[in-house]
Amino acid sequence: MKALVLAVQFMTRLPLPAVQAEARHVSAAIRWFPVAGLLVGACVAGAAWLGFQRDPWAGALIGLLAWVGITGALHLDGLGDIADAAGAGHGDRSRVSAVLADPHIGSFGVIAIVLLLLTKLLLLYLLLAQPRPGMFWLTLVAIPALARVGPLFWTLTLPPLHAGLGRTFGAGATWVALGAWLLVGLAACLLAPGLHTPALLAALPVAALWRWWLRGHIGGISGDGHGAGIEVMEAALLGALVLAP
Repeated sequence: MKALVLAVQFMTRLPLPAVQAEARHVSAAIRWFPVAGLLVGACVAGAAWLGFQRDPWAGALIGLLAWVGITGALHLDGLGDIADAAGAGHGDRSRVSAVLADPHIGSFGVIAIVLLLLTKLLLLYLLLAQPRPGMFWLTLVAIPALARVGPLFWTLTLPPLHAGLGRTFGAGATWVALGAWLLVGLAACLLAPGLHTPALLAALPVAALWRWWLRGHIGGISGDGHGAGIEVMEAALLGALVLAP
């Protein structure tokens, strides 16, 4: 239970009581990231639904604001750092590490964050503007949860870049946990009639592509890589939901 509380505390800005935790609880928190994602998805879907009562643009904007607010822009920060490292590193691993260690944001990071936010805003609008948006609410809740299964996969298949939260959480990642969440996701797609299965299945190739990109351009995984990957997966799954028949 402590690991679950830590996962929600780290992944969201929901007010939760402080817990006395040991290192093993912190490491195990990564196994509960998808649960935190469900809470994020519920907040986003709820906010978007409220705005949708006015019009699709209002729903998209309020949903996006809730998305950023509930996560405290944590993953956007990782996206900016990864974009700066990839843009300024020029393939030099030592320079990539130096850029990732720099707390300041550069032009590549700003551009990446702005484009990601605009992408999510537009995709949310296109989703809500469809003739029957009601059938997509449950899938919208599931998208952040699926995106947070990604850190388990990336931790298990990529070398750590440096010491930090990414490595601390990564110590708790196991193939059993990854397999369990994949089975839960598959069962939900098969049994829950409100989920759009083809769109959610896009999570598998997107997670694999992000791993491939990180391996080639960054060299491994870190907390920033996890955060950026979550943002990329969320946007990609939104796109798949909009484009799916």
